[in-house]
Amino acid sequence: MDINALIEQYGYAALVIGSVAEGETITLLGGVAAHQGLLKFPLVVAAVALGGMIGDQLLYFLGVRFGPALLRRFSRHQKKIQRAQKLIQRHPYLFVIGTRFMYGFRIIGPLLIGASRLPPKIFLPLNILGAIVWALIFSTLGYAGGEVIGPWLHSLDQHLRHWVWLIGVLVLVVLIRLWLKRRENKRD
Repeated sequence: MDINALIEQYGYAALVIGSVAEGETITLLGGVAAHQGLLKFPLVVAAVALGGMIGDQLLYFLGVRFGPALLRRFSRHQKKIQRAQKLIQRHPYLFVIGTRFMYGFRIIGPLLIGASRLPPKIFLPLNILGAIVWALIFSTLGYAGGEVIGPWLHSLDQHLRHWVWLIGVLVLVVLIRLWLKRRENKRD
């Protein structure tokens, strides 16, 4: 079975699972796969949004349940944590949607939101909206990137053969040099 058949068969499930925790890379790759015709773009957006929403919802509930105890362990960062929690209370809409787009904040953000006791009736719709917007933006970027990457992917097999030969020749040259050096050292 080739890689394209695997993507067609398991691509959507991989997108859901991959976007639960991380997301950007898998979402971009989903967009590229949609551009290549292996997956359908609307389903890529839906799968990625679903995975992102599930991941953030789980982290939110962890924050509700264990957040305060977890956050107390980071005594050095208490001022930053308190500042973030005040920001959550003042601007919950911006914070919930924006957390998804802040690099390095994707995991800690929903934990902070849960620990700040933002009600689920506010978090859930904002999480869904943020997940859809995020999925649409990054899938579209991947789709557009597929225009650039697409021709290269089609000739990947040819590129791989060239790289294998180049690496093989380089390894052979290094081995010959080592053999000659060792031979020369034995003579001395």
